[in-house]
Amino acid sequence: MRVADLRLKEVINSCNCKRLGFASDIIFDICRGEIIAIIVPGPGKFCQIFGRDMEYVIPYRCIKQIGDDIILVEINDEEMLKKCGE
Repeated sequence: MRVADLRLKEVINSCNCKRLGFASDIIFDICRGEIIAIIVPGPGKFCQIFGRDMEYVIPYRCIKQIGDDIILVEINDEEMLKKCGE
């Protein structure tokens, strides 16, 4: 699977069945050749669409399954929601 393929998959939290969005980026450890985490844009400031300044940083260990259309994760939403760039 290519990293670009991840952008086409919707990320869903299997703990509460919440749709988090689509993976937008990854954090990659180039020395070990491993994916550390995936990045999913957080909710918008107004009506869930405008002015995103938060993002979900989901550790790879929290990914439970990658399917054809979705990525299932098990996370606590508030713990994984970070300010962009942190």
